[in-house]
This record gives sequence, structure tokens and C-alpha cells, in this order.
Amino acid sequence: MSLDVPVPEPPELEEIDPNEYEDAEVVGDTDYKRQEIEGLLHDGAWREAFLAWAERTDLDKADFDIITDLDMIQQFDFFWDSFAERVGYHAPGIPEDWKERNYHPDLDSWGSVSGINAGLTELGQLVCELLKDDYIEWETEYEAPDDLPDFG
Repeated sequence: MSLDVPVPEPPELEEIDPNEYEDAEVVGDTDYKRQEIEGLLHDGAWREAFLAWAERTDLDKADFDIITDLDMIQQFDFFWDSFAERVGYHAPGIPEDWKERNYHPDLDSWGSVSGINAGLTELGQLVCELLKDDYIEWETEYEAPDDLPDFG
């Protein structure tokens, strides 16, 4: 299945500690390199990843309209995890209490909610992989702790 929609603008990345997300954990002090990642997204990484994702997603136009209405694309966060030498991300999602909160008038089933949440997670993962494989060229400067034993 393919989703034929215009490529939305890439998200504006904010300075948030990724450890505040339930779905992310970054070990140690790190420079999250959000400005650099945001620049790479604007330089083509976002468009390339989005088009690849749209080509294979199971979401339909109605689901994507809900994503657009809720401005979910702008809620993505991408950051550099220097300890793991990877791009981490936080994907937005529709909360479990969507029905009680009347979250969106066109949401009518758990299938749509789980499909949207899974689709956004897949998009986030694809963006991370593309950034790491094709765009990021910086090296992590790992500094060993001072208290390591000297075996020399």
C-alpha cells in the first residue's frame, strides 16, 4: 500500500532531555546535536525518509489527515545518543484514553489508533536509520573515565 500525500515540513526540534520520555533512555552526558540533526532533516533527510515511509506504510489518507489535524509530525523529536552512537527519537502517539477525551472527531476505532501510533513509530525509526547511514558523518569523542586501571 502507498500513501500519496505531500511531504510535510520536518519537525522543529526542541531542547528536551530525552530521558523525560517514557520510550527513550540516554546514558551519560551528551550533546544531543539537535541543531545539526534539524539541519540534516531540512537538507533532504526528512523528505527522503518520509517518501520511503509513505511508499510502504499501511496508513491511509484518512489516518494521515488525523495526524495532520493533530500536528503530530511537529511533535517528533530526534537527538544524538553519543554513548550508543545512534540517532534516538521520540514519536508522538495518540493516548490510550483517546475515546474518553474525544481526542479527534474522526477517530473511531482502536485499529486506527494503533495503526497511527505504529505508523509514526515506523517513520521515526526510518528517519533515524537514514540519518545515521546516509547523513551523519561526525565521530563521537568518547573519553574513558580517569579511574580505569593501567594494564600497560
